[in-house]
Amino acid sequence: MTESTENARPKIPVPLPRPEAKVAAPVPHVDDADAAAAAKWGRVDDEGNVWLRSSGSEPERIVGQYAAGGTEEDALGLYVRRFLDIKAQVTLLESRVAKISPEEARKSLKSLNDSLVEPAVIGDVEDLKKRVAALDTKIEERAAEVAVEREQAKAEALAKRTAIVEQVEAIANQDPEKTHWRNSREQLNQLLDQWKHAQRHGARIDRPTEDALWKRFSSARTQFDRHRRQHFSDLESQHKQTIHRKEVLIAEAEALQTSTDWSSTAAQYRTLMDEWKRAGRSTRKDDDRLWERFRAAQQVFFDARTSHNAALDEEFTANLEQKLVLLEQAEKLLPIEDVATAKEQLRNIGERWDSIGRVPRADVARTEGRLREIERVIRDAENEQWAKTDPDKQERTSGMAQQLEQLIAELQLQLAQAQAEGNTKKVKEYEDALKARQEWLKAVLEN
Repeated sequence: MTESTENARPKIPVPLPRPEAKVAAPVPHVDDADAAAAAKWGRVDDEGNVWLRSSGSEPERIVGQYAAGGTEEDALGLYVRRFLDIKAQVTLLESRVAKISPEEARKSLKSLNDSLVEPAVIGDVEDLKKRVAALDTKIEERAAEVAVEREQAKAEALAKRTAIVEQVEAIANQDPEKTHWRNSREQLNQLLDQWKHAQRHGARIDRPTEDALWKRFSSARTQFDRHRRQHFSDLESQHKQTIHRKEVLIAEAEALQTSTDWSSTAAQYRTLMDEWKRAGRSTRKDDDRLWERFRAAQQVFFDARTSHNAALDEEFTANLEQKLVLLEQAEKLLPIEDVATAKEQLRNIGERWDSIGRVPRADVARTEGRLREIERVIRDAENEQWAKTDPDKQERTSGMAQQLEQLIAELQLQLAQAQAEGNTKKVKEYEDALKARQEWLKAVLEN
């Protein structure tokens, strides 16, 4: 080293005392090519000072000191390693800038900028600063994208929370008379869980908006609970009224159970049953208990009526046998040969029929029906006989027959004339007209 060269270099105080300088250990896991490229930016003078060569606007400067006795490569190794460490951090941030939050990226970028303020390193510091500056632009671009994404996520979160609130309000505004309370309660619990999940895991919305939505949610739940309490309170009151009304009906049924006015009392029980149905329902347990009492009260009466009717039916069995004999006599009058005689005999049978009395209830319809049928046959025979001997009808029939016979004779003459003239159209008309009048005359004579 010549004297002129030595005098040309600036004399910069060494920051560390020579006695404390130590030989740097070899850089572990350092790419040899990267280390060699970085080492080109440094030199070591004869006094053990490590210099960073001039790059860009920065002048050459001392970055440290190295103990005498080592090689130049050993002297540069520590500072090259420091440079490669910073470079690795820049590379890592470049790879992660699109994946981490802008805030985290800015924090890392600030740390890099701080480490590049007159760093005690050997390498292309100017290039690192350019890459860091480029990162600043990328981070701000990413921050703008994230801001848009956050606004979209916030809008989606707001829409989701609003939809949850609207569902809660819809449930709260249901008609209480048509609400399935247990299902609706479960739906509200599910919506509350959805709200909590969105609050914990979804995008944050501004506090005033969230508070306003929660107020609507809470108000709707309160309204639902109020309607639910009112509904069940009204239902309980209604059940009490129903129970009271049915107990009154049971008392009336029990008061009637010893009556022997069978027909009237049975009608009263039917009325009580109609009123029971109109009384409505209470709880299942109370309804079953009250119905058992009501049915038991009725059963006493109807069992007594059944026993009474059974006794009557046994008593009326003999009457049935007598009426069956009379029916056989009446049926022998058919077919009718002499209407007057048949009427007289049936009148005698009817008088004896009435004097016999009642038959078992199960046989009333069939016995009375057979007798009514015989009466109808005799009545029809009497009407037919009267129709045939009615002087007015005979006179009407005779006059009509004469008119038809005269018209038929005229048509026969007209038909013969049309046949002689060969007029087929007229022949057909007269034949149809003649046939119709002849059938009409036949019907008049038969009546």
